[in-house]
Amino acid sequence: MSRRVVVCSLLWLFACGGDDTSTPAVDAGPSGEGERYALSYGPITIQPGDEDTQCIWLRLSNETPIKVRRMHNLLSSSSHHLIVYKDDMDTTEQTTPVPCQPFTGALNASGMIAPIMITQRADDELLLPEGVAYTLDAHQMVKLEMHFVNTTDQPVEATATVQFYRADESTIDHEADILFIGSPDINIPAGASQTLHQFFTVPDDLDLSQSNIFAITGHTHRFGTDMQVRVGMKNGPLESVYAPEPFLWSEPETTRHDPGFGIPVGGGFDFECSYVNTSNESVGFGESAKEEMCFFWAYYYPSQGSKVCIHAEDSSPIGPVDLCCPGHALCGLVEDIINN
Repeated sequence: MSRRVVVCSLLWLFACGGDDTSTPAVDAGPSGEGERYALSYGPITIQPGDEDTQCIWLRLSNETPIKVRRMHNLLSSSSHHLIVYKDDMDTTEQTTPVPCQPFTGALNASGMIAPIMITQRADDELLLPEGVAYTLDAHQMVKLEMHFVNTTDQPVEATATVQFYRADESTIDHEADILFIGSPDINIPAGASQTLHQFFTVPDDLDLSQSNIFAITGHTHRFGTDMQVRVGMKNGPLESVYAPEPFLWSEPETTRHDPGFGIPVGGGFDFECSYVNTSNESVGFGESAKEEMCFFWAYYYPSQGSKVCIHAEDSSPIGPVDLCCPGHALCGLVEDIINN
C-alpha cells in the first residue's frame, strides 16, 4: 500500500463517514444550552473484509454564526473512526460518500480546513471548558470523514451522527483547537512485543507555554496494549498527563484536565506506545487496520490553529525531526518521511 502524506497516513485514526441522505436538523438542546444542530452519515453497506475512508460535506442549518461548546458523536460498530472538520474552503455539498484521504486539508497552508473533534468511541461527547468554544459561521460547511472496516463474514452498515450544541455567545472568551501528535517510527517484528518511546520537542513556531490543554486521547491500532504521555523538559522531571489503566485501543480513554496545563518553552511531550504483534508478519506504520500507529490528540485553548505534529527518527531522511503542520518551514518533508 502506498503511504500518504505524513499527516494523512497518521490519521487513519480519524476515519471518515458519509451518507447520501444526510440532512441538517435543529431542535432545543438540554437545559442550559441552545439549539442542537445534527448531521447524519449513512447508512452505507460495507461488504465483508472491506476497509475504506470516505467523506461527505454538509452545511449546517444555522442562519447566523454560532458558538459550540458541546458536541456529541454516535458511531456504529463498523464506523471505526470519525473526524469532524470545520471546512471554510469547500463550497459545494457532497452528500454521497466518496473515497478521501485521511486528514485531507490538515496541511493546508490557509488553515481553512480544520478538525474540531475526533471520535473513536461508539458514543463520544466533547464538552469544552467554561468560556471556551468553536466558532461556526452561518450555514457552516462541515466535512465528515469516516474510516470503516468490516471484519465479519456478513455485510454490515456504517452510520454516524454528529450533534452540535449552541452556547450562549456572551459566555465565550476563547477559541479551542486540536493538536495531533505522534510518530511514524513503527516496525514490530512478527510475534514480538515492543515499546516505542519518543520525545516530541515543541517547535519554536508553536508556543504552548500559556496554553490550556484540557483533554487527551491516545491512539493505536489492534496490537496496541498501552499508551503513556508525559510533559516537561526532555532532560528534566516529567508529569504524567495520560496513563489509562487499562488502555483499550478500540475504546481509548479521554483524560480531562481541569485546570488545563501548558508546555514550558523548550519542552515537549514524552510519549510511548506498547504493542504485542500476534500476527505472523512484521507490522509498520500506516492508516490500515493491518498496520499500526502511535498518536494522541489534545484539545487546547486559546487557539493557535489545528496542528498535526510528528517526531520522526528512523523514518526521517534528514535525521531526527520535530515539526507541526501547517505553518512549519519543513512541512514539505512530511510526505517524504512517509513515502520513504
